[in-house]
Amino acid sequence: MILFYAMIVVFVIGYGFIVFEHVNKIDKAASALVTGALLWTLLVIDGPAILQLGLNTNWLDYSAEFGKETAKTAMDFITHHAAIEHLGDVASIIFFLLGAMTIVEVIDRYQGFRIITDRIHTTNRIKLLWIISFITFFISAVLDNLTTTIVMITLLQKLLSKQDNRWLFSGMVVLAANAGGAWSPMGDVTTIMLWIGGQVTAAGIVKSLLLPSLVSMVVPLSIFSLVMKGATSRPLLEAEETAEFIPYKDRLKILIIGISALVAVPVFKGLTQLPPFLGMLLGLGALWIYTDRHLKRKHFLDKRKLSIVKILERVDVASILFFLGILLAVAALQTAGHLNLLAQWLDNNISNIFGINLIIGFLSSVVDNVPLVAASMGMYDISQVSDPGFMANFAINGHFWSFLAYCAGTGGSILIIGSAAGVAAMSLEGIPFFWYLRRISIPALIGYLAGAGTYILMFS
Repeated sequence: MILFYAMIVVFVIGYGFIVFEHVNKIDKAASALVTGALLWTLLVIDGPAILQLGLNTNWLDYSAEFGKETAKTAMDFITHHAAIEHLGDVASIIFFLLGAMTIVEVIDRYQGFRIITDRIHTTNRIKLLWIISFITFFISAVLDNLTTTIVMITLLQKLLSKQDNRWLFSGMVVLAANAGGAWSPMGDVTTIMLWIGGQVTAAGIVKSLLLPSLVSMVVPLSIFSLVMKGATSRPLLEAEETAEFIPYKDRLKILIIGISALVAVPVFKGLTQLPPFLGMLLGLGALWIYTDRHLKRKHFLDKRKLSIVKILERVDVASILFFLGILLAVAALQTAGHLNLLAQWLDNNISNIFGINLIIGFLSSVVDNVPLVAASMGMYDISQVSDPGFMANFAINGHFWSFLAYCAGTGGSILIIGSAAGVAAMSLEGIPFFWYLRRISIPALIGYLAGAGTYILMFS
């Protein structure tokens, strides 16, 4: 029993190291990996006693089928059943992210995104803010919000010379990227998790969340438009930044092939019923073959820098390892039964599914939304009830899962540390925490509540 509570302590301490990464100077990926491994170690040390608490329904079924609740049966359940099952779920997300991030890096390295950015010519602040926000909103739905934020902030650094302008635009990019990622099955890690986990379908989440997500972006965008005025000025670029070392036709081909590979993943899953990561790896493999054949026929400046083997070095592996560590940590808590206790508390104290998800959204502004969604997926099973009623909310595309995707995705925008997009903006532009709190948080909160209200009005 002591180690059951010790697991909570380790998780909280590990999470503290992740949240205050900028203070302790330890990368959050390292903290997440240590936390995940320690939790599984504590679980296996006192596994029989922890499982005998009866909080894990899968363990009860396993022990009934394979033998009595003995120490050996408990150890077999943890090491040969639970750990392997959770590893399969986590690996699906990790391979999906790895493939998607690599494809995006290939497009960027081949200057494919310049086809989009070179067409932005306006210097009017309000008009430019609306253009940037809507581009971010829709690109984030196809790519992921983290990569979209990095691309768009890189663009802003070429469009805006004043720091205050870039900070304000970057804050709006964070809001738009998170809003755009919430309504797409590929736009955010949390929606990817729910999609791969079977809680939502690609068509279902788009139908349910497109309008609420759009409202959550347009409301703060309108607020900023009321207080902004004047024109922007562009910084002077270095010669190497303006150089186009790849012909336009070749950049366009890479952009079309890369985006098509990403967009085709939901189609692949619908046609084959195979996990989405296989579709993503298929797209990456096809792009890899094309670029290898393409490089042999062309005469670019440095083919080594354009090979996918070289581009793989640019992929943010630390972020992937962070997701691995935190998902393993949550899986350990799910196996031990902590998440069932949390679900019981929420059911006893907050029976309204909209209230539960709104709280999860607020929590995601303080801590990362990945473990919150992973915890929710562990707390509640997918209901097989499709008739109207409370349990139908937990069926595939049920209101609990759809509204969870919205709240977890957009709630993180309230604070800059609440989402991967916000952390990326803070890192790239050096945005202070309290500057974001004063200038961005209140419009983000209003937008979050407006989008939530829109969803409730649509389906109440």
